[in-house]
Amino acid sequence: MLFAAAQVNAQLQKPFPQHSLYANGSIRPNHLSQQQLDKQVSVFYDQWKARYVKPGCDKNQNYIWFEKPGKQCVSEGQGYGILITVLMAGYDKTAQSTFNNLYRYYKAHPAKTSPYLMAWAQGKNCKDLDRSTATDGDMDIAYSLLLAAKQWGNDGQINYALEAKSMITAIMQHEINPATYSILISDAIEHDSRDYFDTRSSDFMPAHFKAFENTLKDGKWQKVISSNYRLFSLMQSKYSPDAGIVPDFIRNVNKVPRPAQANYLESAYDGFYNYNACRVPWRVASDYLLYGDKRALAMVTRINSWIRQTTNGNPDNISAGYTLAGNDIKRRYFEALSFIAPFTVSATVDKSNQVWLNKLWDYLVAFKLRDYDYYDNSIKMLDMIIVSGNYWKP
Repeated sequence: MLFAAAQVNAQLQKPFPQHSLYANGSIRPNHLSQQQLDKQVSVFYDQWKARYVKPGCDKNQNYIWFEKPGKQCVSEGQGYGILITVLMAGYDKTAQSTFNNLYRYYKAHPAKTSPYLMAWAQGKNCKDLDRSTATDGDMDIAYSLLLAAKQWGNDGQINYALEAKSMITAIMQHEINPATYSILISDAIEHDSRDYFDTRSSDFMPAHFKAFENTLKDGKWQKVISSNYRLFSLMQSKYSPDAGIVPDFIRNVNKVPRPAQANYLESAYDGFYNYNACRVPWRVASDYLLYGDKRALAMVTRINSWIRQTTNGNPDNISAGYTLAGNDIKRRYFEALSFIAPFTVSATVDKSNQVWLNKLWDYLVAFKLRDYDYYDNSIKMLDMIIVSGNYWKP
């Protein structure tokens, strides 16, 4: 087994740590050495993997544990886990085996619309709760397959590149609105649905979409990128001119886009910067880091300016949710890593944030895995990989 593992690692094209060269002007924490940053990432990864990667109900399958009653796994978590695993290959000598097992679990739970999309949730004994999708999970899995094709090649048990291409095609067919190139919340949203022209802000992953465009080369993903940057720019200027943040859900993107009303889909805060939109600074900043997109830089620069000002430069003042005006949501004065970690990623785009970034990194790293749930810990894990300079494009 040791010899076999060594053979696999000898074939790695992007082993951790990578120390990637990000866009000009971007930074990483500079009060610690690169080796110290890498060590902190790998230590947290060991903890994260031990807690969340679970054996599936069938042989050679793994899933990411959702950690809450009623659901064993959700596709969002499967996406986070499979993405983390391919990025940590090299440090993790069993990463390819774990990746393949996570992939097999995804394949064992297909959506109704396509065998290349994942049913969004499983309950006890791996039973699908229903067979509709959650768009963000599919997008992360597809991107992870592109990374796997680069990391390990396509001559093993799984042709990652072929699977990625099929999955990206299915996402475009079932989870992108062909009229507006906005992102549908699920494949269950049909053309006559009341929410056909609505979108979840955190599903906008422009760096992923550029990799998808480079795979299919049909121009459609470029349209998705452009239309959603325009949408976000509008939401910033019209509804959040001071903070530059966006709401969890946006309605009527085909006519007059607006934040969703209270209890539109998930909570009274569906029109606020809440537990979905909190991921936007990470997703958008990643586009600048990997591709140097100035639209991404402009968007997160506004967010960085606001969050530094509203917290007085103290990460301990970050709240778990904000109105679009940039005010704390009442009774949300507690630490949520799903808010803190994305602000850490967005801080990396410019050297003016160096002191702020250093504080954020130390603050984020200090939280114990046992004190937070799958969502907070998985976002923390991914964002630590990015901020430490170990993220890369296929």
